[in-house]
Amino acid sequence: MSVQVLGGQQPGNTGELSGVWRSQYSYISTRRGEISRHHYVVVREIGNRLHCESLPGSNDSPIFLDLTRDGPALTGTWTERTAAEGYYKGAVYHGAVQLLVDPTGRRAEGKWVGFDKSSTVDSGPWTLTYETPDTSRRALMRFNRPPRAEAV
Repeated sequence: MSVQVLGGQQPGNTGELSGVWRSQYSYISTRRGEISRHHYVVVREIGNRLHCESLPGSNDSPIFLDLTRDGPALTGTWTERTAAEGYYKGAVYHGAVQLLVDPTGRRAEGKWVGFDKSSTVDSGPWTLTYETPDTSRRALMRFNRPPRAEAV
């Protein structure tokens, strides 16, 4: 029998999600095929709200997520500001995201939904993987670089 506490922590969940996480999501580009994007994000959890912001050196297109936590479910919005000199020429994209945190509290997997360059609604996988609870200046400097690509 499984017990879920709405608005609180799932039994077995380690609780606090603040720290540095590796973010990975993918999408299908009509001209370039499947694209995977990787960032390190700083997660700050206050109550049941999480604010996630990519470290500037981890990718040239910053991402931001604003999430609400209800047990293992993280639901909210995402925004990406693409690189000014990149393929999308500084365009801003945004949409919704829903992730489920695993029982260890070290991985969250789910889906994003949003519009693409041709204004078509699209979706794809999104994964957050826990790296460290340390958000000190020293830790942030250590993660202020592009993450290695890993399979979604």
